[in-house]
Amino acid sequence: MLWLKALHIIFVVCWFAGLFYLPRIFVYYAMSEDDRTREQLAVMARKLYRFVTPFMYITIALGIALIFQNPHYYISARWMQLKIAAVVLLIAYHILCGRFVLAINEKRDKHSHVYFRYFNEVPVVFLFAIVLLAVLKPF
Repeated sequence: MLWLKALHIIFVVCWFAGLFYLPRIFVYYAMSEDDRTREQLAVMARKLYRFVTPFMYITIALGIALIFQNPHYYISARWMQLKIAAVVLLIAYHILCGRFVLAINEKRDKHSHVYFRYFNEVPVVFLFAIVLLAVLKPF
């Protein structure tokens, strides 16, 4: 169980690293007026998204494996229900990042750098919520 937990944490960190940096690329893309720079940032965003997406799947699989170690407890624990809800929303955020990557690569994204600066802060909120729920186990 400790190996599963350690691997789960490692892949959570890897996934979040991508979710922290990818929207930052969106900010730089939206700020840039140079076409070559925008093309390079679009490629970087696409490659980073492809790189971190498997980390999301591995994180989810390891989390499910951990739940199956003691399913009655985890499924009935209120803190775990909230954590799962936060993870579902984080997955939706990840998918939305993928849509932005696609729009940027197709040169049809019109969001401002200010929008992406706010969008960039979303994973921080999820990180705090998920870690606090997992460590403190309130309720």
